[in-house]
Amino acid sequence: MISKELLEIICCPESKADLILDGEFLVSTDKETRRRYRIENDIPVLLIEESEQLDYETWKEIMERHGKSVD
Repeated sequence: MISKELLEIICCPESKADLILDGEFLVSTDKETRRRYRIENDIPVLLIEESEQLDYETWKEIMERHGKSVD
């Protein structure tokens, strides 16, 4: 599991936005890039080329589920 301390330190390598822990993924709070990074064996894989760009609706649903503003 990713610790709160680690979540406070790391950011999206593309946009430098905060990341939200969503299940086995870290999701960027940046509306433009909407990157999702997987976590393998409790280690975040923060490589842009291995990330997934979410469609807006999926990203918005994740942000709302975690109480984040989408505007």
